[in-house]
Amino acid sequence: MAKINPLFNFYLFAILFLPLAFCRNSILTSNTKSLNVKSCLKKLGRNLSNVQHFESSNKSSLHLKLHSRNTLKLLHKNKDDNYKSIVLTRLSEDSSRVESIQNRASVAVEQNLRAPIISGVSRGSGEYFSRVGIGNPSREVYVIIDTGSDLSWVQCQPCSQCYTQPDPVFEPTQSSSFVSLPCNSTKCNTLDESECRTGSCIYEVSYGDGSYTTGNFVTETITFDGGDVVHDVAIGCGHNNDGFFTGAGGLLGLGGGALSLPSQINATSFSYCLVDRESNSTSSLNFDTNTSILPADPTLITAPLLSNPTAETFYYLGLTGLSVGGTSLAIPTTSFVIDKDGSGGVIIDTGTAVTRLESRVYELLRDEFRKGTSHLPMADEVAIFDTCYDLRGQESVEVPAVEFHFAGGKSLGLPAKNYVIPVDTEGTFCLAFAPTTASMSIIGNVQQEGIRVGFNLVYSLVTFQPNQC
Repeated sequence: MAKINPLFNFYLFAILFLPLAFCRNSILTSNTKSLNVKSCLKKLGRNLSNVQHFESSNKSSLHLKLHSRNTLKLLHKNKDDNYKSIVLTRLSEDSSRVESIQNRASVAVEQNLRAPIISGVSRGSGEYFSRVGIGNPSREVYVIIDTGSDLSWVQCQPCSQCYTQPDPVFEPTQSSSFVSLPCNSTKCNTLDESECRTGSCIYEVSYGDGSYTTGNFVTETITFDGGDVVHDVAIGCGHNNDGFFTGAGGLLGLGGGALSLPSQINATSFSYCLVDRESNSTSSLNFDTNTSILPADPTLITAPLLSNPTAETFYYLGLTGLSVGGTSLAIPTTSFVIDKDGSGGVIIDTGTAVTRLESRVYELLRDEFRKGTSHLPMADEVAIFDTCYDLRGQESVEVPAVEFHFAGGKSLGLPAKNYVIPVDTEGTFCLAFAPTTASMSIIGNVQQEGIRVGFNLVYSLVTFQPNQC
């Protein structure tokens, strides 16, 4: 088993749609919130190269800086790129990820098996990545951070097929800690897709969009900032990889399955906070392995962390309702329930950007939101967004408050900038929710921004702490 320090502090830097930092908003009434339009648009041209890093005072922690993969793209983007084209590309990538996640859940239900161990990262839609060291001596590489995946992997030499990555491809023959796992090992047998070649375990991961990775399943050492290490982590060493993984040389899986990093280190809890995407500040992802973990503070906003044996990778939570402008929506009681066959339910995901709701639920939310924004000029639809506004020349606007309601009676109110976002630099803003015909709903990272989301794995709770980045 991997040996680690009791508490991990990982550093996050997130820039997704580039609009949301410092879009300051205040509560006008209990039913409305104010969106600072001028501030949002002003920040779109922000220089992304001046990154400020969070410093931890915990001397016993492991440090891992996390960056938005958009950082690499934007620091080197073509001068002719415009903000709207970036948004449209990201929305397309986000739709591909959502389709991949929903397909995985469907396959698991049909076969009455747990979800396949494949990443939801399709078309390069993983929102966050980190620079980690692999092997001994350590070789640094960017890896996508994904709560919707279990299996961690990096590209490895010799490459029969490798896509382009910023760093040299990892060379296992130069690492003294590299160990191939045998076919009869417990970890090999945990893989959803595997085969045996000359006594060594071979993993196979495929994607709905044609992306894939295949190679040796091994144990390796992972090195974090400051030289702290985690030993004997089971990861994939991919010799045959192709697809939409721009900017990263692999993936770090943080899902709920047996092969994820939290499971391998026996984490009792972990939490993350996704900072304002235009901000140059950082936040942290924390793992705790203390076996005497206490129940969550009763003053915190909490939701039950639910189990779905057919899809162990995903983090399901007990969402019971939504309100818009203080009006509780008349949502059918079955809309957010995990069915007996494992279908349906609501997951929370770092890699999906925009929250997806069942079409009938989305329509209820959208229609109520439109009632509360009848004073605002409408704009044309943009990609998956069908409720958009022309806010050119506006300093700030009043919009209906949006709240999630959880089993147990707690509610989470969202800041306006987490659900009304700019899609161009001219002043077009859209309601950042989208419908899905699938039975599974997904809470995306736009709605999670600025909120510390915690997973208490001992007491099966998801906690929410606004403004705790």
